[in-house]
Amino acid sequence: MTDLARSLGFLSRLPVPARFFVGFDGSMRHTARAFGLAGLVIGALPALLLALLGQAPAGLWLAALLALAAGTLLTGALHEDGLADTADGLLGGRDRQQALAIMKDSRIGAFGTIALILSFGLRAAALSALLSLSGAASAAMALLAAASLSRALMVWHWHSLPPARPDGTAASLGQPDRAARNLALLPALALALLLPLLPGAALGQVLLALIVTIGCAKLFEARVRSGLNGHTGDTIGATQQITETAFLCTLAAMA
Repeated sequence: MTDLARSLGFLSRLPVPARFFVGFDGSMRHTARAFGLAGLVIGALPALLLALLGQAPAGLWLAALLALAAGTLLTGALHEDGLADTADGLLGGRDRQQALAIMKDSRIGAFGTIALILSFGLRAAALSALLSLSGAASAAMALLAAASLSRALMVWHWHSLPPARPDGTAASLGQPDRAARNLALLPALALALLLPLLPGAALGQVLLALIVTIGCAKLFEARVRSGLNGHTGDTIGATQQITETAFLCTLAAMA
């Protein structure tokens, strides 16, 4: 419960009682093991909105966009900011030093803007398709699973790469160990594998979505390794956006 509370305080703007942070040194080395569970909590309200508003066939896109808006408000656009900064840095920088300098700049460029448009557009389109083809319950469960899995894969990315900046924010928080990575993945994978129990989802469809999502996480990891020689807080956040999009789009394409 302490790890979960601290993870929610780190990943969202949900109110967390101060008692959970008494004596906390700020290290996420072990706390990150609760990221998968934190994703379930953060994704609960967006999933509920999707299930309720997705009942009307005429409002599928509206339901999808409102669910994504709710998730963005709950996190304070934390991951979206990471995606935009990473896109600007990796695609706009000539070398590692320039890419890191661009990523520290609070201004958004063309690559970051396009990345955000694609992220929201692809996820909204996928959720709308899932509502239409699989039903509101399956679409809501898919969004919940995506919220958990994408945050667990943040821990995977964080664990797999060294810090790009020794004095950066991510470095100061510590690096999750293998046990934290594995524990973060457990609830996410378990929830994803429950999807075939609902109407409109098949085991093969879910397994393919998991394979594609993990593959996208590894490809992004390789790109960050070659471009930055390590992770930053922005690349960790971008991992969440990329993998959530990959999971939802694959499910929708296979529905």
